[in-house]
Amino acid sequence: MTSPLLDDPRALEGVARQMRARTVEMLSRVGSGHWGGSLSAVEILTCLYFGIMRIDPRDPNWPDRDRFVASKGHVGPALYPMLAEKGFFPQEMLEEMDRPGGRLTKHVDRFKCPGVDLSAGCLGQGLSAGAGMAAAAKLDGKGCRVFVLMGDGELDSGQNWEAAMTAAKFRLDNLVGIVDRNAVQLDGDTDSKEEVMPLEPLAEKWRAFGWEVREVDGHDIDQLFPALRDAPVAGKPLMVIAKTVKGKGVSFMEGKKEWHHRAVTPDEAKQALAEVLGREDA
Repeated sequence: MTSPLLDDPRALEGVARQMRARTVEMLSRVGSGHWGGSLSAVEILTCLYFGIMRIDPRDPNWPDRDRFVASKGHVGPALYPMLAEKGFFPQEMLEEMDRPGGRLTKHVDRFKCPGVDLSAGCLGQGLSAGAGMAAAAKLDGKGCRVFVLMGDGELDSGQNWEAAMTAAKFRLDNLVGIVDRNAVQLDGDTDSKEEVMPLEPLAEKWRAFGWEVREVDGHDIDQLFPALRDAPVAGKPLMVIAKTVKGKGVSFMEGKKEWHHRAVTPDEAKQALAEVLGREDA
C-alpha cells in the first residue's frame, strides 16, 4: 500500500534539487508567496516524503499512515510539488496555487488538498495537534509516527511549550518535532534581543522539557535523513533542530526577512529559477 521510499542520500539530494526548482517555478508563476520559509524546508520535506513516511497516495486517509503536520502552514509552496510527485493529485493542479477558486492555498488546507493532514496558518498550534495525533495512535495500538514541522519564529508562542510538556508526560516516542531553524522570521532575526525574542539555548530548553534532541544541518541530507529516520530513546518524544537558510538556493533571498513573503519581479523570477537550476545565466 505504501509508496516506495528512497534510502540513498544521493538520490534524495537529486529529488530535493528538483523539488526546489518546482517550488521556484510555481511561486514565479503566481508572482508572490512565502519564498523564504518554503525554500529553507525543501530538504526536510524531501527526506520525509521520499525517504521516511509511510503514506499511500491512493488512500490519503489510510488509518495506518504516518502523519505530517505543517505547523508552519505557509510551507505549502514547497509541499505541493512533493504531493503531486507522489501522486496525491495531478501535476496540473499545481497551476491552481493561489488562484481564485483554486485548491492549493498559500497556507495548507486539508479540506482542499489531498495529502494534507491538518489545516494550518495560525502559528504555534501544530505541535499540540501532533501530540494529540500521536497519543491517539498510541491508544489505538498503531505503529504510525507523527512529524510536526515548525518555524523557529513560532516558538515564541507559549502553546508550543504546553505541548512539549504534554508529549513528555505521555511518553510520546512516536512524535517527531522538527524546527526549521533558519533564524529569520517576518519581523527580523529570531536571535536578536533588539528585534524579536531570542530563542537560545534552544536545544537545552527542549531537553529540559524531557525531549531527546538532535541538532543537524537542515540542508545536509547525510545528517538530516538519519536524524529523522532513526527511532528516538524509548519513552521520549524527539526534536530535530534543523539549521537552515531562509530562501536557500536563491542568492538575493538567502537570510533576508524581506523574502518571508514578497512579490517578485519578472527579472527576479528569472534569476531565481536560473540559480536553483544551476544555469550560467543566473
